[in-house]
Amino acid sequence: MKPTTVLPDARPSNFALRLAPPSLLPFVQLARLDRPIGWQLLLAPCWWATAMAGMAAHRPLNLWHLLLFLLGAIVMRGAGCTYNDILDRDLDARVERTRGRPLPSGRASTKAAAAFMVAQALVGLAVVLAFNRFTIGLALASLIVVAVYPLMKRVTSWPQAVLGLAFSWGALVGWSATFGRLDAPALALYAAAWCWTVGYDTIYAQQDARDDAIVGIRSTALLFGAHAQLGVGVFYALAAGLALIAVLGAGGGLLALIGWAAFAAHLGAQVWRIDGASPATALKLFRANRDAALLLFAGLAAQGLLG
Repeated sequence: MKPTTVLPDARPSNFALRLAPPSLLPFVQLARLDRPIGWQLLLAPCWWATAMAGMAAHRPLNLWHLLLFLLGAIVMRGAGCTYNDILDRDLDARVERTRGRPLPSGRASTKAAAAFMVAQALVGLAVVLAFNRFTIGLALASLIVVAVYPLMKRVTSWPQAVLGLAFSWGALVGWSATFGRLDAPALALYAAAWCWTVGYDTIYAQQDARDDAIVGIRSTALLFGAHAQLGVGVFYALAAGLALIAVLGAGGGLLALIGWAAFAAHLGAQVWRIDGASPATALKLFRANRDAALLLFAGLAAQGLLG
């Protein structure tokens, strides 16, 4: 593989990059299969809610639901990123980190990208149809937020807030997949995931702050500026507090609280390192949220095993 085909924030050792033939590499990159952190963060609220619902219902962890959400997160994150790249292809060509993406670099056509987006969305639809009717309708409603998100960076300094609405949706569907309705713990978990997303995506946006300011892309990283550490700290504190309310509301015991405490401590450690972070450090901190999410999930899942 030519080095130029590996995008700046991808992992060169990623299996998708190593196994994909050259003709499919642009589609691997459109779907962000070379950057799995995106679908991992999208998946996290789904798995949290599934584990929390099992804990509340005193049922074993639903492994089938976990598998469905895993597949759904991968394909819907890929479809959303492809849609985002179609809309942003001209802006991406003006930002150093993104100008090598398949569309601005000319390695894939807009028509091919659109067809690929539809194919991924159809797989996502098949996953959604495996759930109850309430969850199907709830999941389809998220497409409204997904559709408007790529436009937000042009009109508001809070595109991270809109991303949070979409990326946190799994907290709702994960719960409703078990109960066929929404309850207070699910809403608290959704709010927690929203705050968490605003925080970690602000860290991510710090990588592009210089170029974004030049081309007119808006973000909370630019809005917070020198106060990014405080801004992320506030959102992370809210995320931890709301997650605690959700866990307690679902009947969480000692193991769930240990998982929550580990999650909260991980977020605090990230905030400690934000001030003056280089783009490389910002990317590392952003990716670390996968581990933060797993800590909370492990606590919830372990609590559920106790019945």
